[in-house]
Amino acid sequence: MTDQPSPGGPAVARGASGAAAEPTTPSHAPVRRAIATTTDYAAAERIVDRLADLDFPVERVSIVGHDLQVVEQVVGKMTWGRALWRGALSGAVPGALIGWIFGLFSWVNPLIAGLLLALYGLIFGAVIGAVVGLIVYAMQQGRRDFSSVSAMRPSRYEVMVDADVADEALRKLERRI
Repeated sequence: MTDQPSPGGPAVARGASGAAAEPTTPSHAPVRRAIATTTDYAAAERIVDRLADLDFPVERVSIVGHDLQVVEQVVGKMTWGRALWRGALSGAVPGALIGWIFGLFSWVNPLIAGLLLALYGLIFGAVIGAVVGLIVYAMQQGRRDFSSVSAMRPSRYEVMVDADVADEALRKLERRI
């Protein structure tokens, strides 16, 4: 028998005839069984919390999200002003941090020097960030005139338990309901 990778799944053991046998799992990965399925992550957390309250070994439980979707929420129209503002904010924070760190190297008065250099770094970083933000916006030439926030969201969650204790987990949950 040889193990051959299966597209989109675990390795599949194949016999001499080429027919697929049962899927194999790596020896270090425990075999898991789903004990509950929900569309809400908070509900999956409540199931695990209930198991923890019932003294179940929760280190043998996992919550697995399936069927991931990328959701991009548009938050507004991108304008020159917004590009300038976002660039300034993204440059100000690292600028202040770098200035503060350099200020700590002053042996005479590190607190005053640190705060003063942090302020200078904040201003310098904001100016550089604003310029870079405007250049990037101009280079896009109107192809992406909106701001958005992306998130990945599964369509369902499964509460998975090691197979050898799955029946115990189900019994504890049924007793509690």
